[in-house]
Amino acid sequence: MNAPRPAPAGSTSDPARETESVSVRSVAMPTEHGGWSLTAEPALLGLIVAWSWPGLALGVGAMMAFVARTPVKLVLVDQWRHRRLARTRLAAMVAAGELAILAALGLYVAVAAESGFWVPLAFAAPLIAIELWYDMRSKSRRLIPELAGSVGIGAVATAIALADGADPSLAWGLWVVIGARTLAAIPHVRTQIMRTRSRPAPLWVSDGAQVVAVAVATAAWTADLVPLAAPVALALLGLINVVAVRRPPKRPAVIGIQQMIFGVVVIAATAVAILVA
Repeated sequence: MNAPRPAPAGSTSDPARETESVSVRSVAMPTEHGGWSLTAEPALLGLIVAWSWPGLALGVGAMMAFVARTPVKLVLVDQWRHRRLARTRLAAMVAAGELAILAALGLYVAVAAESGFWVPLAFAAPLIAIELWYDMRSKSRRLIPELAGSVGIGAVATAIALADGADPSLAWGLWVVIGARTLAAIPHVRTQIMRTRSRPAPLWVSDGAQVVAVAVATAAWTADLVPLAAPVALALLGLINVVAVRRPPKRPAVIGIQQMIFGVVVIAATAVAILVA
């Protein structure tokens, strides 16, 4: 008798056997460690500048959306590959629960917040859609989706400020700060990670990102959207990044911690300058 042939790649396997190897953690916990910081930063900045309960709900919703992206991504990937595995079903259940919580938070914000908070979220939607499109095709590690998703989530800072009735110029300026910080951080981190793996990593990519970030923040300052502290902080941190890519690269975990600290510095400098103005 011939031995049974293995199932083709991408086909549905035995659900009973596969369920044993699939855990909730594997389909629910994000693997992008830097994403925690990049998601929390806009929520933190918005809440420091314009605290409110609806704003807190938006911040919690942003974190929930980041967490929900993991099971949603797994479901999208499996649908794109025309397969339904045990992990697909588990991820779908986890995603349904998390999206239900997100919907409840959104309903509360819609009732309790000042009008107009949804406008920046609407502008951010295409950026999030771009990220999900790459997620579905298992290409989420590329530069475009990483920038699109991180810049898109920065809209939460503006939404939080508008939910509390903050001045629109101030509110939109917060997104500019987060966007500039993201433009500086992600290309730099990608360059450093490639260097740790001894892969070609043009330094001009990281250097150019620092210049663009400072230029964006400076333009926003001249337009009276952000305080001077924002471009100054980004310039100082950009200088540190320029020096860092010319030194032996640190371990990925150290790089991540450094960038998290840099994000806190930019947020703190911006928030303090706004609050004391």
